[in-house]
Parts: sequence; structure tokens; C-alpha cells
Amino acid sequence: MTSFDTSPQLNVWRALLALAVVFVMLATTGWTAVHTARGATPLEASRAAWKHGRMDGHTLPDSEGSPVRLTRFFASLSAQQRSRLAHLYPLAVGNMNGAPVRLRYEANHIALDQQRKVEAARMHDDRLSAAGQQDAGRLMNRFEALMDQGRQILAFDPEGTGRIAEVFGNLDRAQRVSVVVPGVDTDLLTFQRSFRSYSAPVGMAQSLYRAEHAAAPGTRTAVIAWADYTAPGGLGVEAATAMRAKEGAVRLNALVRALPGRSPVQLYCHSYGSVLCGVAARELPSRVSDIAVAGSPGMRAETAAGLHTTARVWAMRDADDWIQDVPYLELGGLGHGADPVSHAFGARVLSAQGAKGHAGYFEPGTESLRNFAEIGVGAYHGVDCARDDDACGTGLSGVPSVGRA
Repeated sequence: MTSFDTSPQLNVWRALLALAVVFVMLATTGWTAVHTARGATPLEASRAAWKHGRMDGHTLPDSEGSPVRLTRFFASLSAQQRSRLAHLYPLAVGNMNGAPVRLRYEANHIALDQQRKVEAARMHDDRLSAAGQQDAGRLMNRFEALMDQGRQILAFDPEGTGRIAEVFGNLDRAQRVSVVVPGVDTDLLTFQRSFRSYSAPVGMAQSLYRAEHAAAPGTRTAVIAWADYTAPGGLGVEAATAMRAKEGAVRLNALVRALPGRSPVQLYCHSYGSVLCGVAARELPSRVSDIAVAGSPGMRAETAAGLHTTARVWAMRDADDWIQDVPYLELGGLGHGADPVSHAFGARVLSAQGAKGHAGYFEPGTESLRNFAEIGVGAYHGVDCARDDDACGTGLSGVPSVGRA
């Protein structure tokens, strides 16, 4: 693997290349912020209704307040009262950090059904174009699929391209919790794919969950496919800046801090998701034990120490991943900083053998997935490092083996 070259000539070339790319994007896409007046979103409307709601004559607590206070509030209610709130304010309850996770699943099932009916009506709305009606049909089908028996939807917001999170395993009883944070072009419609399924959040999380069970059948794990942020669309200006990452970092931290129990949490951050994890790192609670990035364009830091986190920082990149060709620098807010697999960055660099490109890190049978699973179950002695250096195995129980990137 090529080490990070810090020569002034190369850095100048990279800076010029980055600026040239940006100018092309600005010329073709424009860089404008358009704000239009609009009504409340479905989630905002549900939260507004909650704000004016009452339970047995008492006002309801702030739906976006302290998770600890909300947990205590729901604990004081009967099962019937909790279910009633889920039916009255499904989107508010379904996205409420601090609400019992199974109540959130129930609320989001109700919210999905409501939105399914909205899209079913839009399919036959003559005011929409044929393409608009077709999009409505695709959303209706997606909502129906998300309502399938056994699916555990932890968060759901239908506004815009949508946000969503799904749990695999028993989150309340998990001894270790993994969170998959995806990158660009992630929305409700790309949350799950039939073709190249392991490149989508649901496939990534399912694959990791199965691999963790195979690695340690006696360890209770849960995996969250977390697409509960607005990801950049495509590889334009948004993907070259940290704007979406900063917004997502706030949401990721809120999720982690509201997870039930005290079990360790591991983050698996792919592509632009690693930018988000890098921005979030300094605010993460200490229960986050590991941050593993794959196919990263940078973490908005020059070194792993610069992330200011107590978590172990892991990085991997397949030899055929096109992301290695991006300029690893940050200039005027454009670009995402140093290469996480470089010697200078100081992360623990893992083997990604078998990943075959940018979207293959969660494919069954790959070293990348096996390494993720070993981290997920806490079997750090079982990981395969990409190279024989001190950084990868420092402070770990056992001696990791050396594989190939």
C-alpha cells in the first residue's frame, strides 16, 4: 500500500486539482441556497400535535428533550397509555430518543402505513406527471416492504428524500451494538437494494449481523442500519464539504446517547459516512469503543489523535477502491483531510482483501467483513492487519495477524 506522500509539490498539485474540480462543479451546478416558504413537514406536524397533547390531564414532556427524562416519562405509563401515544403521534414517538425502542417500532409501523396510504393516493393524482405518479408508486412499495412482519424501524422521516434506521437483533438485550453509517446517495429508496444488496445500508447491516453471530454465537449483538441523516446526493459540492456530515453528526450523537443499556457501541462508517463519523468523534460518549472506516475520503482531521476520541480508530481500503484517487486534503472547507490509511494518520489499518472496490466491504467472504465482525464482538486478537507495523496491534489482547489490503 502506498504511504502518504507529504511532498510540497504533490500537495500543491492536489490543491490545484481539487480547486479545478470545484470550479467545474460550480459552473455546472451552481452554488446557491434557495429558501422557500413551506408548511410543516409530517414529522414537524406530529411533534406540534404532541406539544399540545395531554395524558390524564397532564402536559406531555418536550419530544426533543432529555432522553433520560423521556425514558422516565414512558416508564411511568402503562402499556396501554404508551400504545395510545404511539397511535396518536406516530412520527413524534417513532423518532423520539428516550422512548422505548419497541414502542418506536410500533409507532413507525403506524407512520409507515399512513405514508403508504398517502403515496397510494398520489399514484392516481392527475395533478402529478407520469414520472411523479411512478415515484409515488416506488415509495408506496418501499413503505410496504418496511412494514413487513419482524422489521424493527427505529427512525422514520418521509420528508424530502427521507431518513430511516432499522435494527437487526434485540437492541434492549444486546451486549454489543454496531451502527452502520453509509455515505452518499442514501435515502428511503436506496436504503435497501435487490441488486448488489450489500452496497445498501440494510444489506450492510444484515451481513455484519450474520458475521458477528458466526464469529461469536454466544454474544448477543444488535446492528443498526443508520440512514437517519440527509446524505449528499452524488459526488457534487455537498459531498466535497462537511455540511451534511455536521448535520448528521448531531443526529448520530443523539442516537448513541439514547441507546438503551450500557453496552459498548461500534461505528462502521463507509465512504462519506466516515466524514460524518470524524466530525462526530469528539462528542461521542465513552461507550463508543471503536470507529472503523472503509473507503474513506477523509475524516476532517490530519491524524487519528486529532479526532479527540477515546475510541479505537480503524481504517481499511481495498486496493481497487477509486476513493484512493481523491485529493486527501482540506482547503477552504473543500475536501476532508488526510488519508485515514496513511502511516501519518495513525489509525489501525486493517486488511480489506476481497472487497473488490468501493462498495464491497460488507460482502460475505471478504476479509473486510470478517475484520468488522471481530471488532463487533470484541475479538480484537482475531483481526487481520493490512501491514506489519506497531499501530494496528498496539494495546490489543493477543497479536493480530498480518493480511493484505
